[in-house]
Amino acid sequence: MHPVVAEVTARVTHRSRASRTAYLQRLSRAASELSLRPARTDLGCSNLAHAVAACGGSDRTTMAADTGVSLGIVTSYNDMLSAHAPFEHYPQAMKQTAREVGAVARVAGGVPAMCDGITQGRAGMELSLFSRDVIAMSTAIALSHDVFDGVLMLGVCDKIVPGLVAGALSFGHLPTALVPAGPMASGRSNADKAETRKAYAAGEAGRDELLASEVASYHSPGTCTFYGTANSNQMLMDVMGLHLPGAAFIHPDDPVRDALTAATTRRVAEIAGSEQPYGIGQVVDEKSVVNGVVALLATGGSTNHTMHLISMAAAAGVDLTWEDFDDLSAAIPSVARIYPNGPADVNHFHAAGGTAYLVRTLLDAGMLHEDVLTLAGRGLRHYTRKPVLVDGVLEFVEASQESLDPAVLRPATDPFAADGGLRVLRGTLGHAIIKVSAVADEHKVVQAPARVFTDQVGFLQAFSRRELDRDVVVVIREQGPSANGMPELHALTPSLGVLQKRGHAVALVTDGRMSGASGAIPAAIHVTPESVHAGPISKIQDGDVIRVDARTGRLDVLVDEDEFAARLPAQRVSDEGVGTGRELFAPMRAAVGRADEGAHVFAGLGRLYDHTTAAVTSEETR
Repeated sequence: MHPVVAEVTARVTHRSRASRTAYLQRLSRAASELSLRPARTDLGCSNLAHAVAACGGSDRTTMAADTGVSLGIVTSYNDMLSAHAPFEHYPQAMKQTAREVGAVARVAGGVPAMCDGITQGRAGMELSLFSRDVIAMSTAIALSHDVFDGVLMLGVCDKIVPGLVAGALSFGHLPTALVPAGPMASGRSNADKAETRKAYAAGEAGRDELLASEVASYHSPGTCTFYGTANSNQMLMDVMGLHLPGAAFIHPDDPVRDALTAATTRRVAEIAGSEQPYGIGQVVDEKSVVNGVVALLATGGSTNHTMHLISMAAAAGVDLTWEDFDDLSAAIPSVARIYPNGPADVNHFHAAGGTAYLVRTLLDAGMLHEDVLTLAGRGLRHYTRKPVLVDGVLEFVEASQESLDPAVLRPATDPFAADGGLRVLRGTLGHAIIKVSAVADEHKVVQAPARVFTDQVGFLQAFSRRELDRDVVVVIREQGPSANGMPELHALTPSLGVLQKRGHAVALVTDGRMSGASGAIPAAIHVTPESVHAGPISKIQDGDVIRVDARTGRLDVLVDEDEFAARLPAQRVSDEGVGTGRELFAPMRAAVGRADEGAHVFAGLGRLYDHTTAAVTSEETR
């Protein structure tokens, strides 16, 4: 095992000892409370009658009997989002597969699924991050009826998968699988699309040209093809063992996709009906969480997962920190070049060997833990295989031991870069995340006067007036979790790119999110403490010189220390979060934790586990 991976894993395990022990004790109690199996046999007759009232035919017979596994489907289907539209027919197919193995599958509930691509730059984006926690709670509601022995979760996109996982971990004793739908086919290249966006921002292309470019890029059912949060989710679910092997990037209309969905249904039913069932809470442990971080760094995945992985880990009693990301990133090589970190899209990545090759090369280099429990069974080597149809039957065969396109995917022994391209910045402005895997070396250090804004609109107006045609560090504050839900600020990227292309030294500093889509622009994001908590970012004034140094990991304002300390935080000027449903989320803005703690409203979860452990220990002592 690579010494840094081993050291970080040991550190995470030690730090999580109390909370993880309490979590596992809770799972044990939940399992033991099911004195009879299946779960529904503990229900009273009236309760069970309500549970089977909507069933018909053989499903009713199975549910009324004391045998036969009951599977709950939690779906994020809607037909407005391309990534989730394919899920429309999944439940019916799963129900039929379940019947074939003597089980029953039913839709336990639905969760919301919103699209950051639609809400970019709009007020609705302020609901996006909070939707993850709403999804977690919706998942818990769906599974709260105590009638399910296993869970099938249909989800793909940005906040949906982390929310589903966090919710399912509250029922961690239940065997659970994530079921993806796959990416759309490649359309107009992401690089060409980005150039059109820059041309539009610079006034060199019209709206008709921009719309034609966007429609050619996002053109059919399936996930977007760039390597943002949605596709980072899918890679993670493969590597963390919550998919069947190789499920992440099969197209929605590929026959292998339907076969995988059926096989996943059978597998969850098999585990749930076995003599030794195991749940998602046993699959997601310290080692699988570290595996997820390693794979994210090796592929240049979304910076949103510096919060999502922390939140998912916390739901399993695992205490993950930004320092763990930082230390691993210094040791884990970059083995993939997928847009925005390179020209290839996720379909090219899959064709080059995909997650099967990724797992193989990282395992061979001692950078992933092999001794983990997965949906496919014990051991991560299961995930060096790929799914294929042989005479119409799904089989998992060993994938290529060599990359099929070294321009997209390379071995860990001959990487694109020696590190994972993500750093934690620290300094007089607090600490932040920066992704530099797509930043040219000459742009990794920017020192320039600040121009301060409190929203994207103000920045875009200043850009259009040519007020920013100079070396500048753009500061956009009041964008943190407590301020307005921490929206993604993708609308900034084309204009910042134009400034950089004009020869200016440009950087971004914000307490908001960028999902790694800053691309070539050095962007210090997730700045913590955020401005509405009187973090140092709230004291920055126009003209203050700021240094963003991705080489040394520093984020500093170069103002006299005493002068800066004496400044009062700037008075908040952004709106109060009313309209587009934002007023309903005021309690979440008040409760949300810091970005470096996962930016979730379940911030007391770890402390709850610690308290539970203390109570159990005290009881045992007595």
